[in-house]
Amino acid sequence: MSSDRAHGRAPAKATSFDIAYQAGVSQPTVSRALRGSPRVSEETRKRVLAVAQQLNYRVDKNASNLRFQRSNTLALLIFEDPTSDDSAINPFFVAMLGSITRACAQRGYDLLVSFQQRAGDWHKEYEDSRKADGLILLGYGDYLLYRERLERLTEQGTHFVRWGAVQPGQPGLSIGSDNLEGGYQAARHLLGRGRRRLAFLGGISGGCPEFLDRYRGFERALTEANAPVSAALQVDAISTEHAGYAAAGELLKRGVKFDAIVGASDLIALGAMRALQERGLAVPADVAVIGFDDIPAAGLASPPLTTIAQNTRLAGEVLVETLLRQIRDEHAEGQMLPTRLVVRRSCGISPSTARRHPARAAASPK
Repeated sequence: MSSDRAHGRAPAKATSFDIAYQAGVSQPTVSRALRGSPRVSEETRKRVLAVAQQLNYRVDKNASNLRFQRSNTLALLIFEDPTSDDSAINPFFVAMLGSITRACAQRGYDLLVSFQQRAGDWHKEYEDSRKADGLILLGYGDYLLYRERLERLTEQGTHFVRWGAVQPGQPGLSIGSDNLEGGYQAARHLLGRGRRRLAFLGGISGGCPEFLDRYRGFERALTEANAPVSAALQVDAISTEHAGYAAAGELLKRGVKFDAIVGASDLIALGAMRALQERGLAVPADVAVIGFDDIPAAGLASPPLTTIAQNTRLAGEVLVETLLRQIRDEHAEGQMLPTRLVVRRSCGISPSTARRHPARAAASPK
């Protein structure tokens, strides 16, 4: 007797993940086999169907309809972020919105933009709406909580792609930047300008895998240069200017020496610069600062912010094309896009290095 029946509970409903495990295939292969995709061999299809029958699995008809009733429309779900204005949209995603819209127009698709609250049941609402052929997801908050909803989308057979960290074993497909390399570029640039005690502002838990990868790249550069890596030089922060301001204040309260800050996002870095300047510290003379994203405000800051740029134009193209390949039942996979260092005046040569190299000091940005 099963454990469920022994305790008087109804047996748990089988999922496509259960079928995948018992059939020894991936969950996407199960989905393709159940809908008769020619990309699945007859032998695999029979094995999947046999396991599905054994587990008394039933295909969700509503989810199936989403695949066959084409609307020639894609849905873009943007999740709210805490911002200093009423937009509630991270400025990085504003730039990506333009590139996604262009990519859809070039391919003859309409784009339905929907603003979603993280606490809402957007995954359930989409399942019943049938307004679009697939989803593009931007923003999410705590990934460990968000992952459950991605698993639900995968289970119901929804075509979707998200912007975020590209990790093995995650539900669905993700397009993201090479955050590890970006964090490495940021730290290497600061080290090359004579900075030795680098601080990192940004959360590094599993709930924010992009920031965690940026920190890992940052840490690798420090280790290679024999520069100090210390927990006291890392402060958690979400991607807002207010959080960056508070994190820089916490760093200063700790009384640890530092001569540079890497913000896990431009917003964090901009908030940190304001906190430093209010306390009488000059950027970059006393503390060099570098961010991540290259939002428009980075170039308008005083001093202009050095940053790691993510290619939003390419990101929009790849997100749309990856989703359309899924809709057409073609091979699609996650991708990591390269980052690029954008040097501005917030990362000047350190005073000690300038004294040793007067020629370089004269040539450095003021």
